Amino acid sequence: MTRVHVAGAAGYAASEAIRLVHNHPQLELGALESASHAGAPIAEHVPALRRFERAFDPPGTLDATLLAGDVVIFAGGAALAREQAPALLSRGARVIDLSDAFRLQAHAGGAVYGLAERYRDALRGANFVANPGCYPTATLLALLPLAPFARDIVQLVVDAKSGVTGAGRTPATANLFAEVDGDVRAYGLAGHRHEAEIVQELAAAGIAAPLVFTPHVVPLRRGMLADCYAFFEREPDDDALLAAYERAYGGSAFVRLLPAGRAPSVVGVTGTNDAEIHLSRKGRVVRAISAIDNLGKGAAGNALQNINLMLGLPEECALDDRAARV
Repeated sequence: MTRVHVAGAAGYAASEAIRLVHNHPQLELGALESASHAGAPIAEHVPALRRFERAFDPPGTLDATLLAGDVVIFAGGAALAREQAPALLSRGARVIDLSDAFRLQAHAGGAVYGLAERYRDALRGANFVANPGCYPTATLLALLPLAPFARDIVQLVVDAKSGVTGAGRTPATANLFAEVDGDVRAYGLAGHRHEAEIVQELAAAGIAAPLVFTPHVVPLRRGMLADCYAFFEREPDDDALLAAYERAYGGSAFVRLLPAGRAPSVVGVTGTNDAEIHLSRKGRVVRAISAIDNLGKGAAGNALQNINLMLGLPEECALDDRAARV
């Protein structure tokens, strides 16, 4: 059994990670640190963990109990990860960071970008992983298979919508139910923090077309839908497009390319590590729509997928849920 510690354990993604690790046959939970909830029973704080008989550990517990070979999930923000990750790595820990501290190559510090559908080989046996953001995950899964057509793509447009848990658990007026209910709110219009991450990974695949990215908050607890459009210089071949997506995801445990005419469902992927993708074309515009759970494939589920790869375990281990969680 491999121990998995969680730093910043009181957030939404952290709670989902705790649930997934707790149900994993080859993993066991170590320290569950929370500076804001130290000593509080986890069951009282996280409804999905009502039967979980643990309290949040105080800061310092992880450092005092860490052993070489343990896995540490950083779920408490970029500052915490930047401060602690290097020291834990030097002690032989495996680190997976859910923040954006190490995603950009200029700040990666040796971390592997944790999008398994692109970097699976590098993730096998890795000891330091920067987990992708939820918006980049949904967007990249939709657009990366277009890499063979990159020279003909002249513009990319992404219209993405996220449930409110994507904003984290720290209280803010803009995220209150009364503020979100009944509205669809565009934000980050001057430049969203995930946009550079998307551009970086598209460019690494050879897709250098300019990107217009617009994120929205919608009145859902969890879930994400990304409508992605690639404008081509000339009409691409439909058979070649479909073949590119089938090559990308034909053997994937989690990404489903839907039949023509069927739209991705946010409800259909809630509580899972799945992604659903719709592909279609009209004239010179290719449309790829992606649905994921922002706390699943967009955060904790993807993190567990990466941990499985890091440890040489089956990629789908403990991630075979195909029904919604509440």
